[in-house]
Amino acid sequence: MASPPSDQTRQQRRPTMKDVAAAAGVSLKTVSRVVNGESNVNDDLRASVLESIAQLGFRRNASARDLRQGRSGTVGLLLEDVADPFYSILSRAVEDVAREHGTMVFAGSSAEDADRERDLALAFCERRVDGLIIVPAGTSHSYLLPEMRAGIPVVFVDRPPGDIEADMVLTDNLGGSRRGVEHLLSHGHRRIGFIGDAPEIYTAGERLRGYREALESAGIPFSDELVTQARPSPDSTAAALDRLLAGPSPATALLCGNSRTTVSVLRELARRSTRLALVGFDDVELGDLLQPGLTVIAQDPGAMGAAAARLLFQRIAGDTAGPPQTVTIGARLIPRGSGELRPRPTDAHPPRG
Repeated sequence: MASPPSDQTRQQRRPTMKDVAAAAGVSLKTVSRVVNGESNVNDDLRASVLESIAQLGFRRNASARDLRQGRSGTVGLLLEDVADPFYSILSRAVEDVAREHGTMVFAGSSAEDADRERDLALAFCERRVDGLIIVPAGTSHSYLLPEMRAGIPVVFVDRPPGDIEADMVLTDNLGGSRRGVEHLLSHGHRRIGFIGDAPEIYTAGERLRGYREALESAGIPFSDELVTQARPSPDSTAAALDRLLAGPSPATALLCGNSRTTVSVLRELARRSTRLALVGFDDVELGDLLQPGLTVIAQDPGAMGAAAARLLFQRIAGDTAGPPQTVTIGARLIPRGSGELRPRPTDAHPPRG
């Protein structure tokens, strides 16, 4: 026969509604009514139950309640990198909408690794999340089809999914990039360089396409020698600038494809005596304090996160009959000085020494 639990074991065990009922001298049903906020409870009994709850440190098992209702009260959020300021803002917006729906958010980073994305997404599903919001790292998402058929809604954000049809929230990458190039053109630049992220990334490809379309619309031929696409790093940035600024017709302006590239370019330019008009895609913290201030094409990650979360909770609530939706969030030009510099014929652009 098993021995009764020791006092230490009792102290480590979470108090239950039975413990509250015993301490308050009421029935379990009365405790349940008080915990669930029902009104048909005598005021004195309610006060006794609440006092016992406070003394015991009782907490309702929300997971059990949600599971009885057919949901877990959680959603999964899969980002590229939770430390990236862009995704931090997006994540906060998702959390704010989730809180309105009484839902917790599980978040993880894929680090642009397709296998890690898949493992995390399926791990969230194993924990019975009510839905998923994913910034995709991979190009194939058919692994989610069984989960979606089982009733787990999925919304993709920032980039579209591969191999499947699903709801998504995107930035107007092409239009924003065009706007940045058109801004530089309007200030007299004709030799405009582009330094973007790796070409296999959807957003990088769309921003390059916008750059190209803006030039061609202005009657300026696209030139491969003015374009670099690679993961931003000090070495790749230095090599790209050497290439852009060399020769008899160096670039006089530059569009950077994302905030990390912009920061890398700013650091490299600080080492040189180069005057270069600059527009960055994505805003940069403290960019307004630079001299000159940094002109940017600003995305709205908060609006993207909120739109994705609202679309997800719309699906969770049962709106599953309609076709997949695509929400496009605009990007706006913020002129601060760096993109308004005009080319000077006498400018010299020596390569890095």
